[in-house]
Amino acid sequence: MPEIRPITDLRNTNDISEICHSKNEPIFITKNGYGDLVVMSIETYEAMLDENELDIAIAQAEAEFRSDKKLLDAREALRSLRRKHFG
Repeated sequence: MPEIRPITDLRNTNDISEICHSKNEPIFITKNGYGDLVVMSIETYEAMLDENELDIAIAQAEAEFRSDKKLLDAREALRSLRRKHFG
C-alpha cells in the first residue's frame, strides 16, 4: 500500500529517508490535501528506470514483430552475438 504523507512531514528528513529505504517504494506527498510530490530512494528510482527500459524494449520488439512477422531462431541469434562480441 502506498505511503501518503503531508508536506509538513518533509521537515523530518531522516524519518522520510528511513521509510523510503525500508519500503523500497515511493512516498506520495500531499499539499492542501492534493498530490504534490513523490519521494523515493535512489535505489527505487534506478529500479524503476531499469524496469521502464525493459518495458520499452519489449514494446519495441512486439511492434517490430507485428510489422514484419519475422522471428529469429534463438540458437542462430546467440551464435551471431557470440561471433560479433567474442570473435
